Amino acid sequence: MLARPEGGDMTVQKENSMLKQKQMLADHFMELSQVRETGKKVVYTFVPGNLTELIYTFDMLPVYPEINALQSGMRKKSRDYIREAEDMGYSEDICSYVKCDVGMMVQGNIGPTGQQLPPPDLLLLSYTGCFVFMKWFENLKHLYPDAEIAMLHIPYQEGGRIEPDHIEYIKEQLRTEVIPKFEKVSGVKFNETKLGEKLDLSAKAEDLLIEIFDSAQNRPSPIDAYFGGVYYIGPIFTAFRGSPECVDYYEELASEVRFRVENKMGPITPDGVLQEENFRLVVEGPPNWTHFRGFWKLFYEMGAVFVGSTYTRVGGVYDDGFRHSSDDPLKSLAEYCLGCYTNRNLPQRIDLIERFITRYHADGFLVNSIKSCNSFSAGQLVMMRELEERLQIPVGFIETDLVDPRYYSYSNIKNRLDSFFQMLEQRQIMKRRMEAVA
Repeated sequence: MLARPEGGDMTVQKENSMLKQKQMLADHFMELSQVRETGKKVVYTFVPGNLTELIYTFDMLPVYPEINALQSGMRKKSRDYIREAEDMGYSEDICSYVKCDVGMMVQGNIGPTGQQLPPPDLLLLSYTGCFVFMKWFENLKHLYPDAEIAMLHIPYQEGGRIEPDHIEYIKEQLRTEVIPKFEKVSGVKFNETKLGEKLDLSAKAEDLLIEIFDSAQNRPSPIDAYFGGVYYIGPIFTAFRGSPECVDYYEELASEVRFRVENKMGPITPDGVLQEENFRLVVEGPPNWTHFRGFWKLFYEMGAVFVGSTYTRVGGVYDDGFRHSSDDPLKSLAEYCLGCYTNRNLPQRIDLIERFITRYHADGFLVNSIKSCNSFSAGQLVMMRELEERLQIPVGFIETDLVDPRYYSYSNIKNRLDSFFQMLEQRQIMKRRMEAVA
């Protein structure tokens, strides 16, 4: 449902779930700003393969550097932060998240709500397919020399499946390296029952998230699984998975999506409900954050809706049936980390995208290649050509960056998208002609 202003006129294009998420984030950052008074300890960690439930089992608070970077991009602050890092000697070719994050920290570490973020008590590196993560945390260790550091190494799915010895390897690291560091920093003993309870709450939220994503099978799709999807994944991929508040959020969001399905409504855009769905797309790669609204507008003005997105699986893939579970909590954490999108090999990624295209009845496939993100960009042209050959659908390719505005060229993107939309339109015309002849 859309939030109504005082007079009852439905003009504010924000749903209740969005307002709820905004309040959740505000409360989280307020709690972070008060750790000196409350004595709570802080963990800096990453979204892919994050161990949020474990963090809260020790009554600690998470901070996600890449989330701070993307928020800086959306708030038009990333340019100055990146320049600060480059003045310190960071190369132009380094991941712009890293430079933005480092620049933000040396300029006072002011978070998205305008409050100063506390320094980390523990740096938890959950390595899931991105080599930059390791060097990123090396640099954070220099910035915060007093912080403890723990690394959870996740084996890459080179063979395309999770092996039993991979799970045991991760469980052993959790038992002997990660959990002891948590106990040392927090002063709290590990409680497996408490962790299991949080994992069961995670599973409830994960069920709801997949229901929301699967609603894109409808025509019109009630969601945009890329631009809208980055909001949908916020609570589950960051600070709230494993909490009752997270489940409440997804129950509210699912209710709103069901309402749109029942009323044959399209997704909500910054300019209101999309009135006409012309093209259904699946996209590979993260969005651009520095021009997020304008980037989105290029699509919804053409009636283009993203019914599937790989980026919205970067914090966890639940489409294959995985759910967190209290049956064997450490095994559950291991399986989750192993299954993250960036920890899957290229054939696995292609197969997942193919399922999105067929399951959600997409008309075309688009790659948004990120200049400074090798974890996503490597192999994208292979993906594009393989899917074009398998499914005989139009494919498109554009290039932007995460949070470096210097690499966002509106004219280049617009020209490529115009050609892509022309291909899609021509394909639809040919399809209608063939149906008329039949």
